[in-house]
Amino acid sequence: MARKTPAKKSSGSFSHPDYDAAVLDCFLEKQLQLFPEIVAETPEEAADFLEMCFAVVAKSKKEVRTYFEEVGTDIDGEDIFSAAEVFPVGDGRYLIVEG
Repeated sequence: MARKTPAKKSSGSFSHPDYDAAVLDCFLEKQLQLFPEIVAETPEEAADFLEMCFAVVAKSKKEVRTYFEEVGTDIDGEDIFSAAEVFPVGDGRYLIVEG
């Protein structure tokens, strides 16, 4: 018999292994900073959309910088934390969504 692993808590009864409730709520609340119209209305839609976009959750400002350096973005002298693609989750983490 297979062992069940507990699901991570999220908004409502929905759970996703990569995006927790704080990340999903952040994206739902701030998605218009990157997109001209709403692309997701529920946590489920947000998780699916973020997964399709290969969105990344960085645990710190250093990880945000490292991400952009690794994908080849020239960030010298840029305030990457005010970029439309960078969503501060509010707990020290950042959601990076390439639109």
